[in-house]
Amino acid sequence: MISESITIGGRAITKWLRNPFAVVVSLVQATFWLVLFGNSFNPANAISSTPLGGGSLGVLQQAFGGAVNYITFLTPGVVGIVSLTTMSFMGVDVVLDRINGYTDMLSTYPIPRTSIYFGAMLQNITKAIATAVVTFSLAFFVPNGLRLVHGFSLTDILGVLLTFVLLSTVFSALFSGIAVSVKSTDSFFAVVNFLGLPIWFTSTALFPLSFFPGWLKPFSQANPVSLASEAMRLLIVNGSLSGAQLSAFTGDIVGLAIYGAVFGALGILMAKNALKAR
Repeated sequence: MISESITIGGRAITKWLRNPFAVVVSLVQATFWLVLFGNSFNPANAISSTPLGGGSLGVLQQAFGGAVNYITFLTPGVVGIVSLTTMSFMGVDVVLDRINGYTDMLSTYPIPRTSIYFGAMLQNITKAIATAVVTFSLAFFVPNGLRLVHGFSLTDILGVLLTFVLLSTVFSALFSGIAVSVKSTDSFFAVVNFLGLPIWFTSTALFPLSFFPGWLKPFSQANPVSLASEAMRLLIVNGSLSGAQLSAFTGDIVGLAIYGAVFGALGILMAKNALKAR
């Protein structure tokens, strides 16, 4: 099943790489988000720019978990949004394969049906990782951009990468199952919009949890984008984690792993049911 999934996913990645417009747009869009959100949504714009002890600088650092500027706080959130949007909208390739008969052809081969599903997951995760790496790199060059804490190490980089891979797996498991199951692009985009926007705007991708009303905070804390954003921020803002910070990071990672297992099981059931009916 592994080799079949790699072959199916590799075909989709090759198609993506052969379409320069799609590659450039997907790699650059998150940078626009950083520039636009980082300036238009920046709370520092509403606070006096005079850093007097407990003034704007102190207020912002306290509100944003010690981040030296808003872009530093925002970058992990944008990387999380990249995962969400990549997993959702790029899943349309899977829908088109079903409409065009490619999935039917694969179903006639002596391969596990789940390899079609895992191939879809693989291609989306690969695309999301490529986009996230570019986003993270370019965040350093945005005006008043990303600033890593002194002593940020290879271990911290690996922790950020682990967090993003887990988040990408969560959404890929969910949206790949949906993509394999639906029969039209209209149905797919309807589901994507229904799920995607609430996930985005109830997360802490753009603003800290303290900005949310009390009734919304439990939903925001349980949001997978929030879990990933907070985990990455702990590493980016603090570097070496204290005992309490390490416990919080571990809790976020475990939460993402649970989401991945649940959505993976759900996605497999959806794919098996859809492919069995064909």
